[in-house]
Amino acid sequence: MIDKIIDYYEDESFLKVNGFDEAIIGVDTTQMRLVYSVTKCLQVLMITMSEEDAIEHFFFNISDAYLGEKTPVWCYDNFE
Repeated sequence: MIDKIIDYYEDESFLKVNGFDEAIIGVDTTQMRLVYSVTKCLQVLMITMSEEDAIEHFFFNISDAYLGEKTPVWCYDNFE
């Protein structure tokens, strides 16, 4: 997905979160920010840690970080 986005928006720069390329689900075109699936981010983290640790790590170290105007959008997409 990221390669398609970069090709399509070749004049834009995006802030990527390292290690989570497969969790990208789109672009916020109003502010040109990448949109990440929280569910997919957690799945990536759970490759190396428990679900509980992945949730804690994601919410304390990743989603709460403000990285400027290009800070990614986190899509809460699991409503089971």
